[in-house]
Amino acid sequence: MPSDVTLQAIAAGCGAQIPFPGSGDTATRFATLADWASDDLSLGRLAEGHIDALAILHEAGKAPIEPGLIYGVWAARSGSGGTSAHRGAGGWYLSGTKPFCSGSGLIERALVTADSPDGYRLFDIAVADNVTHAQPDSWVAVGMADSLSSTLEFGGPALPESWAIGGPGFYLDRPGFWHGAVGVAACWYGGARGLVDRLSESLAASCSDVVAAELGHARAHVAAMHAILDQAARAIDEDPDDHRAGARERALAARHAVHESCQRVLEHVAAGGGARPLCHDRAQGQRAADLYVYLAQHHGPQDAVALGRLGLDRS
Repeated sequence: MPSDVTLQAIAAGCGAQIPFPGSGDTATRFATLADWASDDLSLGRLAEGHIDALAILHEAGKAPIEPGLIYGVWAARSGSGGTSAHRGAGGWYLSGTKPFCSGSGLIERALVTADSPDGYRLFDIAVADNVTHAQPDSWVAVGMADSLSSTLEFGGPALPESWAIGGPGFYLDRPGFWHGAVGVAACWYGGARGLVDRLSESLAASCSDVVAAELGHARAHVAAMHAILDQAARAIDEDPDDHRAGARERALAARHAVHESCQRVLEHVAAGGGARPLCHDRAQGQRAADLYVYLAQHHGPQDAVALGRLGLDRS
């Protein structure tokens, strides 16, 4: 990771000072995520996982097992197999596999989701003890290469009962799940902003009007994303416990809008700068590849259907 800011430094210091979602300063949380991601999107992804884990523990009334450790959130679900948990002698036992475990080989603790006989649960695990194997070549992407998002296999010793976070359904049912989803969009925005900032730096004032127009289009999308995230942050702070039941729709709409704008930014940056900066500027080429891959995690069609259905239900 080329950034002067490291994940270790975030975990050891400033990451613990980031406001929690709904604490009254969610805009600062989103702005910090965007700043990290604008410089290095893989770093932003891992930092987002770390501070999201701290927020989840806070919502559950728990503290990190040991302050300063690097955390992640591993919650992807595969179409077959997956991760399971069952109670046994001494606590809970994990088994199975999970894809897209960002920070594999780097983070020290993770909040891991697993199917159990009484529902979908969340556990705080020690990676060194409960990750038994990383599947070779399960993360070979050029984009987001430094996010180290391997497929992992779980096992090892029993997890103490206190390492079960919340009850069945806690992870998905809490308002913070949707607040955190907007935090991911803040990282997308930061990655797009970094692309546009670098394009602006690389262009001469004497560039053609055609090139200037492409930059203008891109800058407009960046400004729109900033406004969307700022509005979402204010709404989260006004109703952190989601008494108005608007968190899901707000998160889906913000993510959809930011995702669409990021795609347009990729197009305008390529049209404005041409192939040269993407081929000759390693950092800019990596930003573009990172953003493309990170955006691919978005469940666009499914979220659009959900937004449409919410509108139909309201009418």
